[in-house]
This record gives sequence, structure tokens and C-alpha cells, in this order.
Amino acid sequence: MVFSIRTGTMTGVKKILLSLVGAGLATLGWGYSELNRFRLKQVTVPLVEPGVLEGKEFTILHISDLHMLPSHRVKQDWVAALSVLNPDLVINTGDNLSSPGAVPAVLRALGPLLSRPGLFVFGSNDYYSPTPVNPVNYLVGKKRKVKEVDLPWEGMRAAFLEHGWRDATNARHEFKVGPVRIAAAGVDDPHYHLDEYPLVAGQPNPDADLRIALTHSPEPRVLSLFEADGYDISFSGHTHGGQLCLPGERAIVTNCEIDRKRANGLHKFGRMWMYVSNGLGTSPYVPFRIFSRPSATLIRVVERS
Repeated sequence: MVFSIRTGTMTGVKKILLSLVGAGLATLGWGYSELNRFRLKQVTVPLVEPGVLEGKEFTILHISDLHMLPSHRVKQDWVAALSVLNPDLVINTGDNLSSPGAVPAVLRALGPLLSRPGLFVFGSNDYYSPTPVNPVNYLVGKKRKVKEVDLPWEGMRAAFLEHGWRDATNARHEFKVGPVRIAAAGVDDPHYHLDEYPLVAGQPNPDADLRIALTHSPEPRVLSLFEADGYDISFSGHTHGGQLCLPGERAIVTNCEIDRKRANGLHKFGRMWMYVSNGLGTSPYVPFRIFSRPSATLIRVVERS
């Protein structure tokens, strides 16, 4: 028996394959172009008791996942310009670095904001350089190994502390900003089990007006502990909002244990509010964003009705 394939059929298959390749390249080109289309998200959350703010609002600027390289000048300028918002508090939830030489670039970006009260925790890409990612592993949720190349996080931390920012990495803090008494606690990156919650366990000061929890990755096992202890709101990043999303910022994967519906934005976790940032960068090995533009967020804290 002799099989034959018509020339027309082969030509049709070739056209389909070329169309798919072309569409894929166009999508990657669009995803790459999104890297510098930064935006400021704004949300309002009723968190403090009536009378604390006297009808005004308390603003928190949340920055996460800069994944900075020295060449990211547009990103540095955009972040530095956020200082015009005059936030009452700045929160940084880690993954600031993508190379050993990026600390000056991070400080250039954050410099104008370092004069504001600030809190921070670190992620794995503050300690270790990023590694090439197998896209298949990403889609099936397999955790990548960190590269055993140390990043100069100590110098960056020292600069943050010198300017008055508070390190909430496995630590608790109490301080006052304007009329608002804040009790804050944070953990080291729980995605790689660096967290030591027993060091911060227990209810925050009941006299505090605002109880804030920080964690780089929104892992439910840690969020559950913060929620049980009575924190009002948690801040995290890590997910990049899904990074490669369906229309409407619908995440396909989260790269952690949080569900896809809470991979970005403001949500409830039990009685606690939680905010997950889209972040402002990506791994240099996956420099694409689809339906998940890089962002920082201004949280407007208002009084409960």
C-alpha cells in the first residue's frame, strides 16, 4: 500500500505553523514591551477606628519585586518620581536585586522615598542571584532552586536602616506616624522556608491603631498565623500578579501556594485584609509580562464606618 500526501495539504500545514510562530513572536514582543509600562494602582481600605484620622486618610505606598539591574533607568526614574505622592508610610516586600551591581540602582530609585517612614522584608532575590527558568516547571508550579551566588543585600539593608526604614524580617516594630499608632511584624521569605514565625508570634499591641503584617510571598500557612494573631492587613509580592496572565489580570499560576484569584490585588484572608503587589520587575531570564503590567500601589487607609 502506498501513502501519498498532497502538496496542497503540506502547504496548508506550513502556513498554519508559520502563523503560530508569528503569533508567538508577536506575543513575546508585546510582553517585552510591557516591562516599562509602569502604572500606579490605588485602593481604599477601611482599617482604623472612627476618630483616629479625624476624617482624613493615611496613605501607604507599596513597592515590591523591583528585580533591578543597573540598566533599568526608566524603572529607576519612575519609582523615584513616586515621591511626589508624599506617602505617610512606604512598604517594600523584597526581591529588589537581579545582579550584584544593582544596589546603587535600587538606592537611586528609592532614594527620594527613603526620607519617608518605611518598613521592609526581603525575598530570595535579595540574597541570591536569579537563575534561568524552565517554563514547563513554572507552569506546573515546580519550585526553582536558588543560585548559590550571594547578592550584596547587607549593604542595601544598611542603607535602608541608615535612612530610618525598619527591617521587619522576622521582627516586630511599634512606632507612630502622625496620629496613627502602628504595630508591624514580618517574616523572611516563606517561599524558601526562611520564615521564623515564633520570633514574631503573638497578638500585636491592642493599643495600636493599625496592625500590619509583611511577607515577601503570600504563603497561606504564614498568612493564617498573622490572621489568627489579629493583624489588620498583610502586604506581599512575589507572584508578579501571575506575570503571564489571561485578559483581566487573571493569573494562570501564582508560583506559590496562594490561590490564583488572590494572586494580585486586595482581598480578604479570613478576618484580615491582604494586598498582593504585581511588582515592578521580572526575572532577567523571563523578561515578559502578559496582561499584568508592572505596578506599585497607593493604599488609602480610611476609618471604618
